[in-house]
Amino acid sequence: MAYNRTDMTLENEKLHISIAADGAELSSIFSKQKNQEFIWQGSSEWWPRRAPVLFPIVGKLNQNLLRHNGHIYSLPQHGFARDNEFMVEAQSESAITFLLSSTEALRTKFPFDFQLRITYVLIDSTLEIQYEVKNPADKIMYFSIGAHPGFALVVGESLSDYYLEFEKMETLDRHLLEEGLFNGKTERVVNASHTMNLNDEMMMKDAVVFKDMKSTTVWLKSRQSDYTLKFHSPGFPYFGIWSKPGAPFVCLEPWCGMADKMGFEGDIKGKEGIVSLGGGEIFTRKFSVTI
Repeated sequence: MAYNRTDMTLENEKLHISIAADGAELSSIFSKQKNQEFIWQGSSEWWPRRAPVLFPIVGKLNQNLLRHNGHIYSLPQHGFARDNEFMVEAQSESAITFLLSSTEALRTKFPFDFQLRITYVLIDSTLEIQYEVKNPADKIMYFSIGAHPGFALVVGESLSDYYLEFEKMETLDRHLLEEGLFNGKTERVVNASHTMNLNDEMMMKDAVVFKDMKSTTVWLKSRQSDYTLKFHSPGFPYFGIWSKPGAPFVCLEPWCGMADKMGFEGDIKGKEGIVSLGGGEIFTRKFSVTI
């Protein structure tokens, strides 16, 4: 994916933010105080993206097929928002709103009319990202939406130097993926603790996915440096953590929706975690990153 050199920017005395019109994708959170870039900058060796928006599905569909009302559509993993150019609908000194609307071409992949707005708001040392999905039609729309921001590790550090700190004590099982689909198996990774150590070994089984995390705030911290990032994502029922073994980044991913179970061939309205939105209704969620 080629990143737009004319990225839109937000800036204050603490942070410089860049967002590409391609995919309305966050491409930089640069801390002026720390002289440090917090967003993974992409590479062909590890992962070329930075912080893609997942819409109108999160994860992978069985055989990449969406079924609805007897019709079958082909839709790639994580949907198409990340590969389409958004228009800038509104802009101020502290906020930018991007808009992607349904088209005839997109309806061949996803049979619903929609308006997707993504607003970035810079407040002191916090970047707030809001998703707004509007259903302009008079029939129910079924969709998922989620975030996939990659955070760069400090140069010279590895994933095993990092851990997550939860606001609440957690006992968490990861739901295991097989070729991008859930296989029905789970594995305990947090047992009555406020922290979870990160390492390359856990990433060999694809993303770590939680369905029942109580905490809406987590901190990503390093044991080797003063790296601390606060991630706040209320209203997202699923949470993913992903990297590649040996890669110098980690993704924190709040989701409203998730990948298919292996063998699922039902209508999208019966898909686990799917969001249903009535005609004329608006769905909103937001999360924030604080340096």
